[in-house]
Amino acid sequence: MPTTAETRPQPARRELSEAPFLVAARGGKPARLPVWFMRQAGRSLPEYRALREGVPMLDACFDPEMLAEVTLQPVRRHGVDAAILFSDIVVPLKAAGLDIDIVPGTGPVVASPVRDAAAVAAVPLLDPEQVAPVADGVRLLVERLGSTPLIGFAGAPFTLASYLIEGGPSRNHEHTKALMHADPELWHSLAGRLADVALTFLRAQLDAGVDAVQLFDSWAGALSPRDYREFVLPHSARVLAGVAEYGVPRIHFGVGTGELLTAMRDAGADVVGVDWRVPLDEAVRRLSVPDSAPDHARPVVQGNLDPALLLASWPVVEAEVRRIAAEGKAAAGHIFNLGHGVLPGTDPEVLTRVVELVHRL
Repeated sequence: MPTTAETRPQPARRELSEAPFLVAARGGKPARLPVWFMRQAGRSLPEYRALREGVPMLDACFDPEMLAEVTLQPVRRHGVDAAILFSDIVVPLKAAGLDIDIVPGTGPVVASPVRDAAAVAAVPLLDPEQVAPVADGVRLLVERLGSTPLIGFAGAPFTLASYLIEGGPSRNHEHTKALMHADPELWHSLAGRLADVALTFLRAQLDAGVDAVQLFDSWAGALSPRDYREFVLPHSARVLAGVAEYGVPRIHFGVGTGELLTAMRDAGADVVGVDWRVPLDEAVRRLSVPDSAPDHARPVVQGNLDPALLLASWPVVEAEVRRIAAEGKAAAGHIFNLGHGVLPGTDPEVLTRVVELVHRL
């Protein structure tokens, strides 16, 4: 008999029904506009740099106490409305046994790129026990976060596949696109295995108690809408559908995905993350189901301050925050965020001021 959320041991979930982040994610009217930042736990914080000194990134991700502390740091400092688990999208690949590392200044690097049938067949699936330290960290956070929701996350199949095929970060994703079109069957085999990995990783976090999940498809913006629907959407949809039974909000985000917003909506997420290239009111227009449809509804969106603008003067930042908050009112629900992650050179005090401003709006 297949294991489902009903047959797996379930955590005692905190009563967070009034948490602004969760209310907005479900399309309700929160007491205040909620805000959190992608990469809020990271290199912009001096306390993070001090804690991580001499500790490789992936080692930190498998240390329950360290990942819990790093996750808590921005909540304490900024007063954000949600914590996001300190991890990395390649953590489940590393845990499953792939030879992959995060090289400072470069990013994830794969020792042997995956470009043929034998290599695809050798990609291991993930056993939940292999990410038990991550689940232990989640349990620590559930105890320590109080009324602040915790977001778990995973990398989407396309972005994970791109790292494996390219061997690391890529500007053009040429090997990935070539394999997709030259051998679609092999591509779908790889993407299917990676969907299984992502789904197992998310379920491990959900079983430990996270209150929402985000599926990061960081590099999907490199694709055309046609290619996305044919090669990517079915696999991301399977991941998102596979966690639907938990009843927590599911967020889907990619960079440069303005032309893919409707396809990402169709993959089945409850909240669509929008990067800084598309105004939120325009994103809402693209994402909305036509009035004539029987299930007409406005979407819930997340975003979308350009993270580079956090390095500008405060009057510039304030004006942008106010503009985005106003544009977000077109949605059924709006979670204020950046259009991508916090840049390392960002002044933490600016992030704190943004949170305070958002909460006043």
